Amino acid sequence: MQTPMFNKVLIANRGEIACRVIKTARRMGIATVAVYSEADASARHVRMADEAVLIGPAAARESYLVADRILEAAMRTGAQAVHPGYGFLSENADFADACQQAGIVFIGPPASAIRAMGSKSAAKALMGKANVPLTPGYHGDRQEPGFLEEQAASIGYPVLIKASAGGGGKGMRRVDIASEFEAALISCKREAINAFGNDHVLVEKYVLKPRHIEIQVFGDTQGNVVHLFERDCSVQRRHQKVLEEAPAPGMTPQRRAAMGQAAVEAAKAVGYIGAGTVEFIANQDGSFYFMEMNTRLQVEHPVTEMITGLDLVEWQLRVASGEPLPLTQSQLSIEGHAIEARIYAEDPAKGFLPSTGRLLHLAPPVESDHVRVDTGVEQGDEITPHYDPMIAKLIVWDQDRGLALARMRKALAQYRVVGVSNNIEFLTRLVTCPSFAKADLDTGLIEREHVLLFPAAAEVPQEAWLLATLAELLHEAQAASLLPRAERQSPWAAMDGWRLNGQGQRSVLLRHSEHQQIVSIAHAVGGWALSTGAQTVFTRGELGSNGQLHAQLGERRLNATVVIAGERRHVFFEGKAWPLARVDTLYVGGEGDEKAGGLRSPMPGKIIALLAIVGASVEKGTPLLVMEAMKMEHTVTAPAKGLVMSLRCAPGHQVSDCVELVDF
Repeated sequence: MQTPMFNKVLIANRGEIACRVIKTARRMGIATVAVYSEADASARHVRMADEAVLIGPAAARESYLVADRILEAAMRTGAQAVHPGYGFLSENADFADACQQAGIVFIGPPASAIRAMGSKSAAKALMGKANVPLTPGYHGDRQEPGFLEEQAASIGYPVLIKASAGGGGKGMRRVDIASEFEAALISCKREAINAFGNDHVLVEKYVLKPRHIEIQVFGDTQGNVVHLFERDCSVQRRHQKVLEEAPAPGMTPQRRAAMGQAAVEAAKAVGYIGAGTVEFIANQDGSFYFMEMNTRLQVEHPVTEMITGLDLVEWQLRVASGEPLPLTQSQLSIEGHAIEARIYAEDPAKGFLPSTGRLLHLAPPVESDHVRVDTGVEQGDEITPHYDPMIAKLIVWDQDRGLALARMRKALAQYRVVGVSNNIEFLTRLVTCPSFAKADLDTGLIEREHVLLFPAAAEVPQEAWLLATLAELLHEAQAASLLPRAERQSPWAAMDGWRLNGQGQRSVLLRHSEHQQIVSIAHAVGGWALSTGAQTVFTRGELGSNGQLHAQLGERRLNATVVIAGERRHVFFEGKAWPLARVDTLYVGGEGDEKAGGLRSPMPGKIIALLAIVGASVEKGTPLLVMEAMKMEHTVTAPAKGLVMSLRCAPGHQVSDCVELVDF
């Protein structure tokens, strides 16, 4: 007898994955319960759900990782099942067991499968017995540093140290020479214990120019297992995926069948039920090795949905309720090509440091059959230091890879974010660089294309200065038109530039980084004559909604976006963003506003280690300290050559943004 579908599901997660699950549940007529921390009280997933329950303070370990509070919320609200999303408790076997004991369905694999695949070393031993190809390396239990270093030497450098219980690039270090092994091992173990509560590591041969290819698998309670083809996730930084696509470029039918079969055998070996991903490291020659199995839905699942036309969350819900898989392997097929880009609040120019702040302006591209945006935030929401700084996933689809790439370039050019640093321009350079465009893919692509992906700061184009000034003038005119009628009729409120003798002129001073630009303004019939010194250009335009600007600059007509936020005028033009500041020329700063030298915290976080000593002379780029923020370790370096005068922090200290850490 078939188990009836759920009436109500609790989502034990937050952000875009919670919103994603709610979207499918709503379509299927299933009520949803959100859980939230104090920091997420007004989050989008809370606003979207039918009801929501507070489960604790901002820190994940006191809220989203507290299984008892989540189960209590499920029982109190009458939820029949829990969808864990990804991250947090999604691969926690004890939580899966606790759900079952409470009579609540865990929408995921059985706890036995999670345990079998939860330890990378144990999983590799199991896969070896199932004849799934393995990467050469040491996957045992001995953890003495000297022994592990001996194993690395016998394997041959370069090697990869990986947290056995890890994922998401955490607790992972590449080591190229023996002298770097000890420091890398210490850092890897420290990050692993903080992220997963387990510092057990394994050591593997680092495959040169590897591709990261994963297979989506699905199993049901009747013993059926299928694969839904592959995703190429080779483009990574710090072992974290940046771009994903499906199908994998250059994949032959024979290789797809072999990898798919290996993934199905891996799932069957652990009695797998629900959605899972078997990840492989692939050589350029087509050989491949089992890396790990993620016993949950993956961040990049939308590209699989786009090429198969399926809703994987719906499959999860149906399988968890006891239904058989909706389709057999022979009924599954690929149509077209999909690419996903992860939009993050981070600064690529500063080593991808996370950025926090309020999203003062957020305008994604318009969604369609070709463009999809999965997000957990809206304009006005805040990116906090407590969780992953993802803003959204941007997914595009078209009939082939070339057309999908064109879709992605256009969609990125239309994305507008103000309030936090972000990686949109970096992603634009990435999808247009020759290696990615030609599908010359491997996990070292970003490092290999460093010169193209991290160019020197470009000079602000004249159009950006003019557009910012034009938007300023149009805003002034708009504000004047909203004045009471009596004030509008006053000659002092007139915006026509009339003067008794001569022409009315003024100027504005704009700044970008260290460069300042004076724009001279003279009124002209139907607009303004703007000059940046070199030439004078007649301008006019209209302001649309959300900062849109329809402008005429001389003989050229163009569309741009100018968002005014405080002193900033954010100009979005031709796929680039120019944050220009309007300088108040009447402001006189006091003496001693700036200190002679020093280093401030680039983000809120915890001090993990001090690498510099007082009195040391350091060069620009010298590592000074290690911080932990947003689940990752970040090495903070000297911004310039100098002398370390004092250290204002110590290991274990929690510091907020912009706090002084080091005096020079």
